[in-house]
Amino acid sequence: MTSKKISRRGFVQNSMIGMGMLPLSSMFTSYQSADRPLNVVCVGAHPDDPETGCGGTLAKFSHQGHYVTIIYLTSGDAGIVGKSLEEAAAIRTEEARKACVILGAKPVFIGQVDCFTVADNSWFEKIQQVLEAEKPDILFSHWPIDSNRDHMITSILVQKAYLQMGYNFPFFFYEVCTGRQSQNFLPTDYVDITDFREQKIEAIICHASQGFISKENYQKKDHKLMEDFRGLTLRVEAAEAFIRLTTRTNKVITII
Repeated sequence: MTSKKISRRGFVQNSMIGMGMLPLSSMFTSYQSADRPLNVVCVGAHPDDPETGCGGTLAKFSHQGHYVTIIYLTSGDAGIVGKSLEEAAAIRTEEARKACVILGAKPVFIGQVDCFTVADNSWFEKIQQVLEAEKPDILFSHWPIDSNRDHMITSILVQKAYLQMGYNFPFFFYEVCTGRQSQNFLPTDYVDITDFREQKIEAIICHASQGFISKENYQKKDHKLMEDFRGLTLRVEAAEAFIRLTTRTNKVITII
């Protein structure tokens, strides 16, 4: 039987992961001095939300050898004009699966209905059970101040589960359509996604049922502009920004 030696730096990094203090940018390589890859879990309200909000970051984690899981609260049931809820859900579920293949992620669908999401005790328990099954080392979800009801409810459910689970791993909020949907988003952490931007775009355009999603529209609106703007902070071509949920066990560390 062989044992793996862990350096003092590795020990410190592993301890910081557990306390939620390790800078987000450092987590991509931290597992190299640990005993296993990280479990990276992202929760989104609809198919296309995690992809647009933090698809570059998720692709980067996957590329570095970490396990990535995307949990979709709904299947986008109300997201296609002229289709029934069931028809739209089937189409958008398949689109999300294709996007996850591109990002190197495992998709999980948990069955709330688009535009009719609820936050009650049964769903608090269900979200917690789903997250506990995935054993996250790092967690992402929607910023709660958002004009979209489903985004808000997703964030509330995940926050409640996170607090019940003991908040001993870092939790980051991502932004979507800032200004139109995410509001008052003041980042604490940034990730350079320059090398993963094309991969993110390919995942996003899998959602062809959403008429506004195309490579051309992406270049003109919303997330392209957000990535350019956040990239200015890091002096890189493209970046994604996050807000770290702070508790008594972790601290805000700004990466600039």
